[in-house]
Amino acid sequence: MKPSHLICRVVRFRHGGGTVLRVGFDDGTEQRVDLGPILRGELFGPLQDPQAFATVRLNEEAGTLQWANGAELDPETLHDWSVHGPRLAEQLARAEAVLKEEAAKRTSIRRK
Repeated sequence: MKPSHLICRVVRFRHGGGTVLRVGFDDGTEQRVDLGPILRGELFGPLQDPQAFATVRLNEEAGTLQWANGAELDPETLHDWSVHGPRLAEQLARAEAVLKEEAAKRTSIRRK
């Protein structure tokens, strides 16, 4: 039976400036990953701070990248960033909009 998703591991990375990482995988490929568009919300938002972003480390056991605040991304997501990155950014933007809308409603109800 063929796996339903790509199984890969991150084996190396380097900073490419700003929120860009060059990520190498065990299949020999390398991806340029600009995480800027997903740095929002409770988990990824703090990584907008360059010092927090710089805490990225290779988790060799899991084969992915991990930050000091616990944020991490699935290796498949990183491997196919051109597909998954825009989708993830869109999902996070929608979630952020919903949270803002709910907060505005709560504020409006309290004022009444």
